[in-house]
Amino acid sequence: MKVLIIEDSSSLQHALTHGLQRCGYTVESAMDGEEGFLFARHHRFDVIILDLLLPGMDGLTLLKKLRALGNQTHVLILSAKDQVSDRVEGLRLGADDYLVKPFSFEELHARIATLVRRGHQNKNPDLHMGQLRINTFEKQAYLYDQVLKLTPGEYAILERLALSPGQVFSKEQLATFLQNSENEAGSKVVEVLVCTLRKKLGSESARVVTRRGFGYFLEKQ
Repeated sequence: MKVLIIEDSSSLQHALTHGLQRCGYTVESAMDGEEGFLFARHHRFDVIILDLLLPGMDGLTLLKKLRALGNQTHVLILSAKDQVSDRVEGLRLGADDYLVKPFSFEELHARIATLVRRGHQNKNPDLHMGQLRINTFEKQAYLYDQVLKLTPGEYAILERLALSPGQVFSKEQLATFLQNSENEAGSKVVEVLVCTLRKKLGSESARVVTRRGFGYFLEKQ
């Protein structure tokens, strides 16, 4: 899952990026409102973490412009502004959630996971396909209730396919859901990860199917 952080504090941005990457998210970041707006407008994200007091363009203006363009990406406002009126204004302009600084990373992570599930019309953190269970909050897969030992790249592809079973994703699309270090190698890395993922899934729960010339989808056995 892809998260955009728009935050002008370099220390907080670094901490959030590191923490979310450890939780399995691919993270992009921007230091000011104008840069953040361009990122959000021209790239697809699952969640945007948005500070309000930004240089260049303030967070509420950025949010208002995004919604006016029809951008429906989930937005979580992260701000030191803790008045009820501030929270109401953010939600009124189209934010999906509002978290006041200082905050606990565990709560932030839980709220992001909730927004991701909401985006896929799925309130349950567990995805079930036969004997395969994927917990999107823990970022962990289980086969016959046993932990399935997946690399971050394998898990990222499995979760993306499981959130939209039957939907075909190209290699290029799947590459965008990988961590930055893996994403640099593009579609070739996706081919390798799909191959190793298939071996770990076996053939009794769900399988990654190739639609030649188009990409991959997850099929329940």
